[in-house]
Amino acid sequence: MRTLLDEQLPRLLADELVGHEVRTVQQQGWAGLTNGELLRLAAAEGSEIFVTADQNLEFQQNLAKSPLGIVVLRAASNDLDDLIPLASDAVIAIGSESSGEVIHVAA
Repeated sequence: MRTLLDEQLPRLLADELVGHEVRTVQQQGWAGLTNGELLRLAAAEGSEIFVTADQNLEFQQNLAKSPLGIVVLRAASNDLDDLIPLASDAVIAIGSESSGEVIHVAA
């Protein structure tokens, strides 16, 4: 799946999401964009999944109509060491995601 990793997540997390084509917001040159702009650009550029730690995203955006599936990671912090234990479940969530669906992956 073509996956976009949100900018507040460590870039090295992309290496842990094996089996998926993962790009970061920074690699795309989209750092600092609002969530709405970011989601629109990601969909327009062919991303299928957006991985974030933003717990409020689904309440701020109308994701039901989004062409993207959303995976929300819930860890003690956004440090790589806290996120790595979620990686295998995140890989499964990415593979089973549907457009407009939000899946939470927690420790």
